[in-house]
Amino acid sequence: MKILLFGNPSTLHSNLATGLAEQGHEVRCISNRTAWHRFPAYDICLERRTDINGKLALIDYLRHLLPIFRRCKGYDIVQLSNPMFLELRGTHLRPFYNFIRRHNRHIILGSFGDDPHIVEQMLHSDALRYSDQRIGATIRHDSAATLQREQWIEDSRHEVGICRHVAKDCDHIVACLYEYWACYRNVYPEKLSFIPLPIIMENTPTEFSVGDKVKLFIGIQKDRTIVKGTDIMLRAAQDIVRDFPHLAELRIVENVPYDEYKQIMEGSDAILDQLYSYTPSMNSLLAMSKGIIDIGGGEPESYKIINEHELRPIINVLPSYESVYAQLKNLIHHRERIPELKRRSVEYVQRHHDHRKVARQYESLYNSLLHDDKA
Repeated sequence: MKILLFGNPSTLHSNLATGLAEQGHEVRCISNRTAWHRFPAYDICLERRTDINGKLALIDYLRHLLPIFRRCKGYDIVQLSNPMFLELRGTHLRPFYNFIRRHNRHIILGSFGDDPHIVEQMLHSDALRYSDQRIGATIRHDSAATLQREQWIEDSRHEVGICRHVAKDCDHIVACLYEYWACYRNVYPEKLSFIPLPIIMENTPTEFSVGDKVKLFIGIQKDRTIVKGTDIMLRAAQDIVRDFPHLAELRIVENVPYDEYKQIMEGSDAILDQLYSYTPSMNSLLAMSKGIIDIGGGEPESYKIINEHELRPIINVLPSYESVYAQLKNLIHHRERIPELKRRSVEYVQRHHDHRKVARQYESLYNSLLHDDKA
């Protein structure tokens, strides 16, 4: 099978590409490196220059893009990580989407991040009890939530139009988090699947312990602290360390490249990540694969959607300072739980997120689409 993957959010597609290649498929991944994160681009790195602006930047980007795009033909599957799969505005993007649609067999849209349908459903539907847009019935009016609405619902630069077109026109939609699946279930249930995030298990620990102090870890993306709830989680963690300095310590990293982030994370006991999420993210799962406990999104729905009825390794928190503080306090005062939670974290990732298992789920989906061609 020939497979082309566009974009690599938090290494999702590069991990998937590795798993698919190990299954014997011909895989190519084209992506940028997501600003300062420097996520691996896998095959072809396509970045838009930031040292020039306006039409010059567009011309330079197209000069690199066009020769690459001419080779994006004859694939069985083309999978997009987002409707905005290139660093182009909607009016410029549409011809490129039409090209890959015309010259390849199937287009799959990955619901791996924000888009108009996600933000709209978070804002107006009852699909979720809380989200980036609402806490219960209360709409969030912080700067991050407002910016999301402006970008994905109120935008006038044709981005919303192309996003809706891609979602409607594609052959299938794959959601990687429960909350994305719940949102798209209200829009395109007939062509929607949930497939877990792929994690490459490296240096998997087999022994689990805790030192004199519980080592907490938090990574900060400066431009996304509010939307991810990092501001609230950071304040709770800092207060825990202030109130119980003999029981806990906190390591904070801010805007570091991905490889450095992974190294700094090593040796931590718990990570705080994604306050408003129902489901662990790539960073959370990476930490769990290393025997680090995730404090964040672990709602019952996230276990149910993967048919997990036994393991509960994630310390689930509600989207409030009080919930985060209470769970941290409980953890550091019951340190005897930590080794077992670490062990279960590793087992959870092995059971549901190993990149080879996830690749087989994608392979099954791809085969079903190709089989329908022959029916």
